[in-house]
Amino acid sequence: MPSNEAIIEGLSQVLNHFPHLAGRLTVDKEGRPCVLLNNAGIRLVETRVGTTLAERLPFNPSHELTKLHPPIEGIDELLQIQLNRYACGGLVIGQTAHHRVADGQSMSFFFLAWAKLVRGLDVDPLPYHDRAAISVPRNPPFYGFNHRAIEFREEIERNASANTSSSSIVNLVVHFSPEFVTKVKTHVIGTDVGHWYSTFECLLAHLWKKITMARGLDDDELTQVRVAVNGRGRIKPAVPLEYFGNLVLWAYPRLRVKDLLNESHVFVAKAIHEAVAKVDNAYFKSFIDFGELSKGEDGGSLVATAPDVGNLLCPNMEVDSWIRFQFHDLDFGGGGPYAFLPAELPV
Repeated sequence: MPSNEAIIEGLSQVLNHFPHLAGRLTVDKEGRPCVLLNNAGIRLVETRVGTTLAERLPFNPSHELTKLHPPIEGIDELLQIQLNRYACGGLVIGQTAHHRVADGQSMSFFFLAWAKLVRGLDVDPLPYHDRAAISVPRNPPFYGFNHRAIEFREEIERNASANTSSSSIVNLVVHFSPEFVTKVKTHVIGTDVGHWYSTFECLLAHLWKKITMARGLDDDELTQVRVAVNGRGRIKPAVPLEYFGNLVLWAYPRLRVKDLLNESHVFVAKAIHEAVAKVDNAYFKSFIDFGELSKGEDGGSLVATAPDVGNLLCPNMEVDSWIRFQFHDLDFGGGGPYAFLPAELPV
């Protein structure tokens, strides 16, 4: 691996291309959150670990892993990087970033650009920053979906699961072999000739069934999954993949427990597929128009339904796919990453 000095120099250079990460969250004159591009900088932490990396691997999301990440409480910086250098020279990079500034695809693009600069390469393609062009409302603006209840909630309302202790939640890592995934996909697709379902939809259908079964829910109870949907390929005209920001909305496939458990895998996969398909160009344009029409009204009192730290609990789920993120291409000069994984999160 290159030295910390080389990595930090590359980080300093790459922030010139990603000014939002060096800014600060504030509010506009209407009380709505926005990013102030003031070049206030990021927080960088360097640590030295007395053992070799081989002695610590493999990592699992646990409380021990939080030591490799910067803190998240009482922090103004929108990006924090912690370089954990081991006795063998190996490196673990701990990162926290604010989701209002960038989604997962944006952050993977940032990391690739950073690694290129460390290796002496140019950032190509450059990030796309024209947020105003992405969020142009229609004339006249109108919205046909209940965004006030789907993406937002009134500030006075409390999250139903906010009182749950995070210490009662344990993170579990499960690896599915390629053979198992192929078996699940064959089980789904083989029963619905003429329709195509993604790996994500097939695996989620299986997991949703199994998790609901394990929870022992009543037959007539409703269960739903919050699925992140990337708008880059859905908004028309298409948004460049290099767009840096948060362009994610949610789909909410919902089923009654008895249908989820008794119907086939393809029935569940179809419900997931149809819910995701509804978050299309029309839905994203409606959301943009809702933002325009809420200006000057109660935009400042609207709070996102997603908490800062995810805590969806039974009977519902949240499922996020990182399949299309490019972290596997990350190379600071010492080869690809051994692993990429989330920290311990009370999810």
